[in-house]
Amino acid sequence: MQKPTLQGEMIVLRPVRADDADAMWDMLDDAEGNRLTGTTRTFARAEVDAWCASREAAQGRYDFAVTVDGDDEFRGEIVLSDVDEDVRCASLRLSMRPLYRGRGYGTEAIELVLEFAFEGLGLHRVELEALSINTRAVSLYENIGFRVEGRRRDAYRDGDGWCDAVVMSMLEDEYRAGRIGG
Repeated sequence: MQKPTLQGEMIVLRPVRADDADAMWDMLDDAEGNRLTGTTRTFARAEVDAWCASREAAQGRYDFAVTVDGDDEFRGEIVLSDVDEDVRCASLRLSMRPLYRGRGYGTEAIELVLEFAFEGLGLHRVELEALSINTRAVSLYENIGFRVEGRRRDAYRDGDGWCDAVVMSMLEDEYRAGRIGG
């Protein structure tokens, strides 16, 4: 299955490729990014290389590299996973490299993937989990139109302690209502 490329105003989302492994490795080496996304596992370089090389053929998911229009450098990834065509739902995950956070790339990436999910794939629901310690992410998702559904208490490690997962979702009618003229 050919994976799409999504064009935005300032970014392009393209399928993750084998040659993104160096940048993915760099992203996984970011302690604060790992903390804010709940990533506790340590990966071997060979795993990262194999993962990036396998994304194009992966079924039931879309792994996009966040790039800037005119520059193909991997700045982060956004993933629509667990795509269930029968229930018409999927999960969303975003992670940006440290140098590219706070520049609006993540917001535009989320909006492009939501358009793809609801308009392109005909999904009814997109869900995600954001860590309670990542208040910036929770605020971003709320500003885009995601609604908090609840919490999974002490669902992730935070150093020697724990933090909650904030469960959020957007439904297709909420997506449409949030668009201009929706």
